[in-house]
Amino acid sequence: MNIKIYRILIVAAAGLVMQSCFVAKDYKRPEVKAEDLYRTQAAAQDSASLADITWDKMFTDPLLQGYIKKGLQSNFDVRIAIQNIASADAYLKQGKAGYYPTLNLGADWTHQLLSNNSQLGALFSQQSGGGGRVNVDQYQLTGSLAWEADIWGKLRSNKRAYGATYLQSIATNQAVKTQVIANIASQYYQLLSLDAQLKLADSTLINRNESIEVIRALKDAGSVNEVGVKQTEAQKYATELIIADLKNNIILAENALCILLGEAPHPIERSTLDEQELNPDIKLGYSASLLKNRPDVIAAEYSMVNAFELTNVARSYFYPAFRVTATGGLQTIELKDWFEANSLFANVVTGLTQPLFNGRINKTRLEVAKATQEQALVRFEQSLVVASREVSDAIANFDNETNKITIRENQVDALKKAASYSDELLEYGLVNYLEVLTAKDNALNSELSLIDNKYRRFTAIITLYRALGGGWR
Repeated sequence: MNIKIYRILIVAAAGLVMQSCFVAKDYKRPEVKAEDLYRTQAAAQDSASLADITWDKMFTDPLLQGYIKKGLQSNFDVRIAIQNIASADAYLKQGKAGYYPTLNLGADWTHQLLSNNSQLGALFSQQSGGGGRVNVDQYQLTGSLAWEADIWGKLRSNKRAYGATYLQSIATNQAVKTQVIANIASQYYQLLSLDAQLKLADSTLINRNESIEVIRALKDAGSVNEVGVKQTEAQKYATELIIADLKNNIILAENALCILLGEAPHPIERSTLDEQELNPDIKLGYSASLLKNRPDVIAAEYSMVNAFELTNVARSYFYPAFRVTATGGLQTIELKDWFEANSLFANVVTGLTQPLFNGRINKTRLEVAKATQEQALVRFEQSLVVASREVSDAIANFDNETNKITIRENQVDALKKAASYSDELLEYGLVNYLEVLTAKDNALNSELSLIDNKYRRFTAIITLYRALGGGWR
């Protein structure tokens, strides 16, 4: 008995010694360009940057802050991402449990009606005196234990793969949050801009009605004809159509914001566009590295780590597996003897299993794992380039909209004066009604465009904030 125990211990010790012979490699980040990937006149820096500003400092409107808090709790995408974290955490626990042996318990009852012409049946028949058919019952209570030594690092790599998936799910959740914050803020500012445009259109409609009275008086005085009156009325109707579209767009924007909040459509309480002060110090700078700020880029790298570790797992299948299995319990053909010492049985099996030919399963597994790893690397590189483009686009859009606002304000001022002058000149018969209508249409369109420019500037700031990785901290 002692010799058997020694043999088992020797084999087990050999397996433990072989664990130092890992074939699994350690992950190293590939050499990819991750610094200064975007176009900007501001110097990249690793100190404070726009991405370091928390969202509640970025968006100071109390109503908007409330909506963002609500969205981070109830948004459907956020809730799904949280459940993805829970799933990944469960798999991580499973990966950690891979080091432990498996234990199974079983209870069986077997009843056999033996043929008297069979070897076993004839034997039992003779022992029982040769009369009748032989019935045999067997009762068994067993426990089985199995354990595999992590000689080649398969279990370790598998655990690391699950760990990478867990961290990826956290980073993905952070990326979802940054997108939700940006979407809620953008939708909120769109509502404010639509409100401002509606207010402008309403005041314009009042002016249009006044213009109709003026043009009718001029017609009565013989300065213009009926065509001028109808053209002015048509201009009023055009303004009413603008108002109708704006009111409808407001409802649609409110509905869209409600969905972001995880709620059914309803009216949205909000402030005004003029009250907003979303104008952070853009000159604060941009972090030189997207790797430390962009959660989607971080998630892409964890996906690459997962693929790398699974390649280690696939490679380990080419090497011998050291396993220990043990089975024991109680076995008897008489129920009354089930728990006697003589009913005890046990067996232990240890050994190495080297795969030789298994229908190319191992080779295919490794080739697929390598291809998946390469795909993950390409996606990681793609995420960096896409992130750099988003930052570059947002910077360009912000600069462009900022410059356009100044130009648009000058245009609005000039066109409003032109419309005012045209009214005065029309009364003196120095211009025709078409010039007046054109001047007023141009003035209205330029003012609507100015509001749109302000909204686009807000959107550019929000997009830049998200593109730099702001909002998830």
